[in-house]
Amino acid sequence: MHSSVLVLLSHLTVALCCDSLTQYSHYSSISLKLVDNMGGQLSGQDPPVYFPYRLYRRIRCSREERQLSFVRESLELIFDLYRTNNTYPATWEKNTIQHFLISLERLMDTLDQCVSNKYQCVTNEYNSTHGSSESWKFVMSETKTHLEQLHLLVSFIQFIKGARCSRLH
Repeated sequence: MHSSVLVLLSHLTVALCCDSLTQYSHYSSISLKLVDNMGGQLSGQDPPVYFPYRLYRRIRCSREERQLSFVRESLELIFDLYRTNNTYPATWEKNTIQHFLISLERLMDTLDQCVSNKYQCVTNEYNSTHGSSESWKFVMSETKTHLEQLHLLVSFIQFIKGARCSRLH
């Protein structure tokens, strides 16, 4: 009896996660569009901090739970960066920033169904940007790159899970 309940719960968890990953793709696309529209043109210069492509490559080789945990925690760091900083350049659209934050919250909520709390990932935050317009352009540019890489990572997870999701529906 107990084993059949556990099997049922594990199948429900996989099905919920598959649905959540579909929602993630939708909200991820919205977030990427909002970054493009938030505050004008992104910086075309090389950022003062190198983008961690190696970290993303290593994460792709990790277990699925670890990958999803990494995506969830990365989104939380991006969310905190934009939520707690009130030094946006005057040219930024405040409504777009709010919609961006809401979109990030939805992304995190969709992943909460897939990620258990027992896994923690180590990620680095940006150093202080001192509120300058140019430094925020770097932040936006790096945010977009992170969101694109996170989107690719979740797409990779969806591709791998495709067979399992198909069998459950």
